Amino acid sequence: LKEENASLRSKINKLQIFSETQADKMRKLERKLEENKIKEEKEAQDLEAMVQHVEQNLQLMTKRAVKAENNATKLKQENALLQVQLKNCQTENEALRSGQSASLAVVKQNADLALQNLLTVITNSRTSIKQLVSGAESLQLVADLLKSIDRISELSEDGQ
Repeated sequence: LKEENASLRSKINKLQIFSETQADKMRKLERKLEENKIKEEKEAQDLEAMVQHVEQNLQLMTKRAVKAENNATKLKQENALLQVQLKNCQTENEALRSGQSASLAVVKQNADLALQNLLTVITNSRTSIKQLVSGAESLQLVADLLKSIDRISELSEDGQ
C-alpha cells in the first residue's frame, strides 16, 4: 500500500508538473494572441489612414485635372480667336498688296503681333495638355493603388 501511495504521489507530482507546463504554454499563447490582436488593430488603423490619405490625394488630383481641363478649353478658345485674327490680318495683307487701304507696315505689324499671340497660345496649350496628361497618369496610379489595397484587404479577410 505504501508503494502504491508512493507511486501515486509520484504520478500526481508528474501530472502537476505537466499541468504547470501546459498552463505556462497556454499563458504564453494567450499573450501572443493578444499581441497579434494589437498588431492587427494597428495595421488596420495604418491601412485606414493610408486609404484616407490616398482618397485625399485622389480628390486633390481630380481638382487639378479639372482645372487643367478648364485651362485647356480656355486656351483652345483663345487659339481659335487668334486664328480668326490671323486670317483677318492675312486678308488685310492681301488687300494691301492689291493696292487698297492702310499701309503695309501696319499690316505686317498686326500679322507679327497675331503670330506672337498665336505662338504664345500654342505654347500654353501644350503645357496645359502635358499637365492634363500628367494628372490623368497620377489618377491612374492612385486607382491602381486603391485596387491593390482592396486585394490586400481581401487577402487578409480570407486569411482570418
